Amino acid sequence: MRIFLSIIAVLLLLLGIVWFLQGINIIGGSSMTGQSQWAIYGGITAIVGIALGVFANRRRISATKK
Repeated sequence: MRIFLSIIAVLLLLLGIVWFLQGINIIGGSSMTGQSQWAIYGGITAIVGIALGVFANRRRISATKK
C-alpha cells in the first residue's frame, strides 16, 4: 500500500507543478496557460501530493517497542 500511495503522491506533485507553471505562463501551449486559477489549483494539488507522500512514508512506532 505504501508504494501505491507514494506513486500517487509523486503523480499529484508532478501534475501540480505542471498546472502551476502553466498558470503562471512558464509552460505554454494550452488553454490553461496564463490563467491564474490554474496556478492556484496546481499549488493546492502539489501540496496534497507532498502531504500524501509524507503520510504514506511516515514511520509507525510500534507499541511493543520502547
